[in-house]
Amino acid sequence: MTSRALLAAGLLLSPLAHAETVTSVTSPDGRLKVELDLDGDGRLAYRVQRDGKPVIADSHLGFVFRNGRQLLRNLTLEKQAARSFDNTWEQPWGERRYVREHYNELRASLIEKNHDHRRFDVVFRVFDDGVGFRYDVPAQPALREAQIVQELTEFAVARPATAWWIPALQWNREEYLYHRTPLAEVGIAQTPITLRTDDGLHLSLHEAALVDYAGMNLMREGNVLRAALTPGSPTPVVRATPFVTPWRTIAISDSAGGLVESNLILNLNEPNKLGDVSWFTPAKYVGVWWSLHLDEQSWATGPKHGATTENTKRYIDFAAANGFRGVLVEGWNPGWDGDWFANGWDFDFTKPAADFDLVGLAKYAAGKGVHLIGHHETGCAVSHYERQLDAAFALDARNGIDVVKTGYVCDAGQIERQDAANGPVLREWHEGQWMSHHNLRVLEAAAKRHIAINSHEPIKDTGLRRTYPNWVSREGARGMEYNAWANPPNPPEHEVTLVFTRMLAGPMDYTPGVLSLTGRHGQEIQSTLARQLALYVGIYSPIQMAADLPEHYAQHADAFQFIKDVAVDWDESHVLAGEVGEYVAIARKQRGAPLWFLGAMNDRNPRTLQLKLDFLDTGKRYRAEIYRDGEGADWHGDARFRFVREDKAVARGDALSLWLAGGGGAAIRFVPLEP
Repeated sequence: MTSRALLAAGLLLSPLAHAETVTSVTSPDGRLKVELDLDGDGRLAYRVQRDGKPVIADSHLGFVFRNGRQLLRNLTLEKQAARSFDNTWEQPWGERRYVREHYNELRASLIEKNHDHRRFDVVFRVFDDGVGFRYDVPAQPALREAQIVQELTEFAVARPATAWWIPALQWNREEYLYHRTPLAEVGIAQTPITLRTDDGLHLSLHEAALVDYAGMNLMREGNVLRAALTPGSPTPVVRATPFVTPWRTIAISDSAGGLVESNLILNLNEPNKLGDVSWFTPAKYVGVWWSLHLDEQSWATGPKHGATTENTKRYIDFAAANGFRGVLVEGWNPGWDGDWFANGWDFDFTKPAADFDLVGLAKYAAGKGVHLIGHHETGCAVSHYERQLDAAFALDARNGIDVVKTGYVCDAGQIERQDAANGPVLREWHEGQWMSHHNLRVLEAAAKRHIAINSHEPIKDTGLRRTYPNWVSREGARGMEYNAWANPPNPPEHEVTLVFTRMLAGPMDYTPGVLSLTGRHGQEIQSTLARQLALYVGIYSPIQMAADLPEHYAQHADAFQFIKDVAVDWDESHVLAGEVGEYVAIARKQRGAPLWFLGAMNDRNPRTLQLKLDFLDTGKRYRAEIYRDGEGADWHGDARFRFVREDKAVARGDALSLWLAGGGGAAIRFVPLEP
């Protein structure tokens, strides 16, 4: 056997062969166990077992500082404390209404045996669905400020595995197609990274509660993934003590669907700090967005300007006629003329462009039960934007705008920071510590005006929507716009991969529902018509766009009906079937209503799914309104449009056979039948 195989079988001694286990903690169900070791040099490591088998082998912990010696060796366990916690909390909106938070916690207090006797705690919370741990560094004379160059956190994956990942620290932020490679071929990866071991165990490595800290990437060496913090000025992280780091998370499941159903990330965040947020209404919206990416209209003023009073009224009328609450209008304000990508300092968020009657349109929309959705594209001149925050949100609030889409379009590492007026402009990263601060400043300023935020080109999602429930969605992945103009467009595997990778972090504003299935210059979207409907259930967000042009929906009125009917807020969510990057079927129950919805999506290989309808309520019969691929449907050519709409009576205990075309899908609405 190879050393890798021996390690996977638990027969190879770890690199810490002479280490002593000093403490441990198990999950509530007893299946997961975390052990902490100290070796002869006083180096701290942890390991994770499931059902007695290694999942994470001995993995070191510690720090490298810019302003002091590394904190890694000569450690001893000073004290420890354990506790258990079991509570159920309610989400104001989300994939499920109630979330159980049940864990066993271990706090291990470490101190240096010599030198300055610096100290820190490592806190582990072990749930049935995974592990979270973080550093808690107290105030102390020998460590008043930590300038962290490197966090020495490791994840030594104990079994051979396949990885789904995107590269870190590249120019296009998070907007990449996912690689599927052996773990041994991973480079520097963003999180979440999804792993499937050769014996079928599924893992997701990520972080939770990213506050006042640099985002964590993972750099591979052998089977070990090491933390690589996003750069910052002058160093990735500068924190005065006391402080805590974000939680480092390991979600663990026998199935891919179990990762999707995990609440680990949310449960490791602090409870709601905003109080009553009933002023946010989950809803669907429309807007000029797709026409801009088709290059039929423009953000800039002139003959192609999309954000005109007349054009916006057309979208308001369309929204009102079809039951959509929101209308997003990009290009409404000064700053878009010229090269805004290179110069975001001309943006003004406090007044509209000359051909956009903001006040009149807001009144016109309100008269039809519609709200305008605001748009704040910064062009990465972020300090310039911050100086206008209060005035910009005040303008929005006066005009009934209660959701704002923010944007940070620039290459990675090119965020523009200016700490003082007329001072030097520094360059920061989208996922650096400074931007972690900025995003919370935006949320807090917006919350004062009862405004929700949908961030594009964002910092990664780490579950902060629990703490700040006005952070309702974000981009943070390769979205629908790539189907308009990219070469290649998103392949059939992309969205099925997102469900088991990016979506493990939280909601995504993917902007689905392009029923024309065509981008610029006739470029084909690699999806069937039914697949576009399934996205509304499969890619979760409490705000969902009907992204296509109104005239295209008129051409596909039968399919459009599902977009009008589908909910966006849920009481329950269940993964019925799925494998990473291959296929997925998800059922969700509408919040506060007896309706269920199902979305199934497929890669490029046709397949038939047998789905048990055990999620339906007992004793009820339902009309299944089925939108599916038609005979001969496929992800390219005219076969993309082959589509069937049919009804079928079903009940709990039945099984539904769904044929999915290559690049295809199915969307179903289950309506209770009267007795």
